[in-house]
Amino acid sequence: MAAYVCTRSFINKFKDSIRFIPRRYRVKTKWAATRPKFPATELALHNFDTSYGIQLRDLWPSIRVAMLCEQKYGALINSFSSVPNAIKDLEAQGCKDFISIDCSRNEVHQPSQDYTTSHRDSTELEPASLQPSISPDIKCLVFPQGDISRFKPARPDSSGILGYYLLDAASVLPVLALDVQPGHTVLDLCAAPGGKTLALLQTHSVNYLWVNDLSGSRTMRLHRTLQSYLPKEFLDESKIHITSTDGRHLGITEEKSFDRVLVDVPCTTDRHSAMVEENNIFKRSRTKERQKLPLLQTQLLLAGIQATRRGGYVVYSTCSLSQLQNECVVQQAISLAQQELGITVQEFFDVYLSNVLLERFTSADSLESVAKLQCQRAKRMLGTGLGSYSGSACHFLNGLGFLMVAAFILHAAKTKKESMKEKKF
Repeated sequence: MAAYVCTRSFINKFKDSIRFIPRRYRVKTKWAATRPKFPATELALHNFDTSYGIQLRDLWPSIRVAMLCEQKYGALINSFSSVPNAIKDLEAQGCKDFISIDCSRNEVHQPSQDYTTSHRDSTELEPASLQPSISPDIKCLVFPQGDISRFKPARPDSSGILGYYLLDAASVLPVLALDVQPGHTVLDLCAAPGGKTLALLQTHSVNYLWVNDLSGSRTMRLHRTLQSYLPKEFLDESKIHITSTDGRHLGITEEKSFDRVLVDVPCTTDRHSAMVEENNIFKRSRTKERQKLPLLQTQLLLAGIQATRRGGYVVYSTCSLSQLQNECVVQQAISLAQQELGITVQEFFDVYLSNVLLERFTSADSLESVAKLQCQRAKRMLGTGLGSYSGSACHFLNGLGFLMVAAFILHAAKTKKESMKEKKF
């Protein structure tokens, strides 16, 4: 009894300083799951240092610094909004429209004349017809180099439609490369959260737009974005069709249905992976998902090619520097399209667009040479006839902001069956 009293007195003495947790509430700490030794951002940087250090060599250190700097945004002007003086207010703050260019100062690269006669016969497309134009209706304002000022939240007009949409300015580049013309039907295969979709609509040339994304939550976000930036009459099903399905299946169900297809695939999103821990694809738990990305990207691009009409354009884009997710994916998809689907894809390279963007976005000679190196590599592949793709696989920097895009422009030519039929006649 004495021992029992002593125990009770001991507990009463220290009950205020010791917090006892009932057994049913005790949880064993799982170190492997809750406290990783290496954050995902560090794993991403280690991966980039290893792969891009070999790929870009002496240029990688300066690109690495830019990647880790604070992100800059561009303001995509919403032409559907009637907010007064939206552009003038931004220009008064020092913003400039990077899409406004002087066409006379840039030369358009003509495709190589070393193509074989059979190649010309299979496509029957003149070089002039392959020169993309830049829509004057798309306006994206950015602060000058070195100015990391932030944009104020967009104001709504009397109808509640917001005046501009904030996005990484490089996101507009694939839309420019797509070269949408009046009356075109367009497929945005991986559309959420909606920045490129809005840019496509700013051209006022899209007759019918199909936007799709596999993720239900991202599709809902896409819905909200369009509702905030478009009048109700433009949200009609006959003009904009929104789906949440696996884009890999649309190549079969919507074969040869679109004049233009944008394939902005899921990727490692290099800047996000190096800066943000949340939802980082370099987490150990997502290793298999990351390893399967090139396969998924190839399947999506193949579906995009299959959904494109004869003579249409496909633009494949990522926000990654990885050759495995860019050049290798495009080469593999075009090879499969030729072998399994009988679709020939004509290549061409638009150095005109690249030169314009280089002039606007590069902030150092070494960084400019990175983009030129990519352009020259694509042109070499085109000139020798070994490449089956083209595009502006360039990476741009604007002041301290990292603007990156890898866009490949593909041109769907005749299938083998169509060529055989014409030869018979």
